[in-house]
Amino acid sequence: MKKTILVIAMFALIGLAATAQVPSATIKPTSAPAQAAGKDDSANFKFEVNEVNFGTITQGDTVHRVFNFTNSGAQPLIITEAHGSCGCTQPQYSKEPIKKNEKSKIEVTFNSTGKMGIQDKTITVSSNAKGGQYVLHLKGTVEAPKTPATPAATPASPASGH
Repeated sequence: MKKTILVIAMFALIGLAATAQVPSATIKPTSAPAQAAGKDDSANFKFEVNEVNFGTITQGDTVHRVFNFTNSGAQPLIITEAHGSCGCTQPQYSKEPIKKNEKSKIEVTFNSTGKMGIQDKTITVSSNAKGGQYVLHLKGTVEAPKTPATPAATPASPASGH
C-alpha cells in the first residue's frame, strides 16, 4: 500500500513539474525589435495620383493609362505582383528593384469589350512597401457602340409604261 501511495505521489510531482510556468522575465520576445522612434527605413510608394478617370469611351475600345510613382522610402522598392480586378484590366510594371527616390511607373491597359456603364477597375500592387499592398483605381464610363444611321428608303420610281 505504501508503494502505491509513493508511486502516485511521484507521478503527481512529475505532473506538477511538467506544467510549471516559466517566469515572464525569462521569456524572450520572438518578434523583431521595434525600430527607433521616428526612424522608418522601409520602401514606400509615392504615387502622383492613385486614381485615373479615362472619361467616356465606346464599348470595345482599349484604354492605356500610366500611374507614375517614386520610391519615397529608404530601401529599394520591389513590386512582387500587380493584378487587375478582372481580366479586362492588365497592369505592367518593372520587376527590377526601384532605388530610393527613383521614379517608375505601372502601365495599365483596360479592354472595354463586354463592359457597359460606369467602371471602377482596381489594380492591387503587392510589394515590400509599408502596408504591403496598394490599390489603384481606373475609372470611366463605357457606352454602347453607335449604330450606323440607315439611309431613308427612297421610293421606287414608277415604271414607265410606253
